[in-house]
Amino acid sequence: MSKYRSLRSANATFSFLIEKRAVWIAFLLLLLCLAAMIVSTGIGSQFVSPLQVVKAIFGQADPMNQVIVTKLRLPRVITAVLVGASLAAAGAVLQGIIRNPLASPDVTGITEGASLGAVLFIFMFAGTVPIAWMPFASMLGAFAITALLYVLAWKRGVTPLRLVLIGIGVSAAVKSISYMLIIAGPLQLAERSLTFMTGTIYGASWEDDVLTLLPWVCVLLPVTWLQARHLNIQLLGDDVATSAGSRVQLQRFVLLALSVALAGAAVSIGGAIAFIGLMAPHMARKLVGASFGALLPVSALLGAIILLLADLVARTAFLPRDVPAGVLTAAIGAPFFIYQLYRNRNRS
Repeated sequence: MSKYRSLRSANATFSFLIEKRAVWIAFLLLLLCLAAMIVSTGIGSQFVSPLQVVKAIFGQADPMNQVIVTKLRLPRVITAVLVGASLAAAGAVLQGIIRNPLASPDVTGITEGASLGAVLFIFMFAGTVPIAWMPFASMLGAFAITALLYVLAWKRGVTPLRLVLIGIGVSAAVKSISYMLIIAGPLQLAERSLTFMTGTIYGASWEDDVLTLLPWVCVLLPVTWLQARHLNIQLLGDDVATSAGSRVQLQRFVLLALSVALAGAAVSIGGAIAFIGLMAPHMARKLVGASFGALLPVSALLGAIILLLADLVARTAFLPRDVPAGVLTAAIGAPFFIYQLYRNRNRS
């Protein structure tokens, strides 16, 4: 029995080859993500049983549980899923483009650029421009830093290790600029801007967070998944991909733009949450292999689960304090990055 299944349109204009094992893994991760969302929504200073959480989602719970679930916790849980999935997908695409397992939006400085764009938006337009425009500001910051990164890393081409090392330096420089703005600005705006530097989804709401990020994710993730199939042939090298008829430079530019847009949109809501874009693709690669048709959705699901669990621990393990989720992801991701850097120390 074949482990693949082909899907073709009626007029044979397009077709997909799907690995059955990858479909089952993605399905199981989806169920795990939904279960984690229900459990996480119920855990807090006042426990709500999973059954009551489900009833509250459908408007059948008692008034107190209804408010706790739908008004206080569920927006935060959904925001964690959207931000984690976006960062993981952006990291998976970036690793494929650069062909380096060390690449991720936060390591290469894209996350810090998006954070700087968000901080500038808060300082310049807070109270005058709707919050729904903040993703545009984050994306502009991310694109600007990406362009600067390529200029600084270019030397008869861009090698993966040089791009990562320069990205670390650029990330530190951009972060210092953001902190300088926070220190120099008014206290109220500085406190709000600081959330983008620590990475937290505390106080997430339906209007300002979920409904702002959801349209971007619903558009960018499917488009990225459809385009990411071009990465499979690019992994063989530019010469082989070009000889096979692939428009390497154009497709690479489109994929890079989608990766930066996903990271920028996520950072505009969740702040500079680190290392999810590095860890989730590695975990997905262990589960489904290197083919991006399966790797991208599995990475997105793993990223959603990682941030969801990190935020759950952050807001419940240190009561009455609500620790930023970015602190926990950094605590886990930093040793993971050092390990990967050691493993790939001989790559040029």
